Formats: sequence, C-alpha cells, structure tokens
Amino acid sequence: MTPRDQKILATARAQGFISVEDIAQQFDVTLQTARRDLAKLADLGWLTRVRGGATPLGENDTSEYIRRKQSGRAAKRAIAAQTAARIPDGASLFINIGTTNEAVAEALLARTGLQVVTNNIHVAATLSARSDARVIIAGGEVRSEDGGVVGEATRDFVEQFRLDFAVLGISAVSTDGVLLEHDYREARIAQAIMANARHCILVAEGIKFQRTAMTRVADLAQINEVVSDIAKPAHLDGFDQLSWIQSN
Repeated sequence: MTPRDQKILATARAQGFISVEDIAQQFDVTLQTARRDLAKLADLGWLTRVRGGATPLGENDTSEYIRRKQSGRAAKRAIAAQTAARIPDGASLFINIGTTNEAVAEALLARTGLQVVTNNIHVAATLSARSDARVIIAGGEVRSEDGGVVGEATRDFVEQFRLDFAVLGISAVSTDGVLLEHDYREARIAQAIMANARHCILVAEGIKFQRTAMTRVADLAQINEVVSDIAKPAHLDGFDQLSWIQSN
C-alpha cells in the first residue's frame, strides 16, 4: 500500500467510516481519484465499499476470510467467467475450497442442469439457488474460518464419484510446477478430486505463482487447463501439454 492508502485505512479504522469527500479534501485529490483509492483498498480486502465511502473490515478470523474473498475481486470474476465458459450445460463437476472457486460458482449460475459435488459450503449455497442443479456436499469437519469441509470422511466421500470436470483452487504453485497446500487434509481431498475427474481445471490468480506452502498436491503435468489473470510464466514453459487461458 502507498502512504496515502495507509492513511486512508487508518482514518477509516479510527472513525469507522471514511467518505469519498473526506479523502478528496484531506489529500487534495479529485473525487474520481478518491473513489479509485477506495476501490483499490476494497479490492485488496481491507475496506468494504458503502454508499458515499467505505468502512473497515475487522481483524478476526472471519474478516480474514472476507479479506481473501474481496482481494482481487476483478481478477476472480474474470477467471470465473472464463472457467464457466468451459463448463457445458448438464456437466458434472467437483469444486473444492477457495474464494476463486466461489466466484466460479456464481458464474456457473448461468448454466443449466449441472451436477456438482463440493466440499465448500459457500459453493453449495450459491449453486443450490438453481432448481435444476443437483448439488451434493461432502461430509466431514467444517472449518469455521472459510466454510471448507475437510477430513478423511470428506476424502472417502469424494472417491465415490467419477465426474466430468474438476475446478481446483490451490494455495501456491512452486517454480517447478508443484501444486501446494497449507492444510494436509485439504491436499488429500484435492488429490482425490483430481483422480476422479476426467478434466482438471486449475483456477489461480497470478499471486499464487509467487507463494509457497508445505504440502504437495500434484504436478502441473496432471492438470489439463489453467485459468489465470496472468500469462503463463516463462519458468513453466516446459509444461507443453498445459492449456493456459489468460482471463484478461
């Protein structure tokens, strides 16, 4: 964040609200610039836009999930739109944990007759709004921080299905093309999903290719397509079989 961003955020936290006009006056910028500042901080997940300004998000575990959900919203929506375009009406698919996957679920509301197996409560809630969709949620332990369902029971449940597609979110991708997760249980479930899908689509913002995590899930060689907001990094050129779709 820039020094101005930091001051805007500090003011919002101190007052509980900051208006577009306050920013324009305090920093001697136009209203348009002030709106862009707020949009950027909201996109990063630090503020929530409201009429006339923005309010700060809290600092607890729930707000951490909200920050992740709001971070890079434009990129997530673009990735989601490209991914949904690759899923035909009537398809069966897995969707796992992740805020980008939740954006995909929203984009999939335009599809008819989907059959979805998921371990993401938010995905299930979104897609169940369609009366013609069959949504099956895996059993297991629900993580309070993000609504993900994990555990051995979840993995066993996933292995009972054989579906057309898997839409996979991931925590990180290493420079040598290894898909990584922070949670061992989540990694095991992702492995089961990949093993039981005919076509695997990885949805990943560019930042995921700059991060690391401890638990190995799979290699990019086991993925059919990547949908991302960035072009394929040069260090991954060796994965010739991989179809890379840049969303913007």
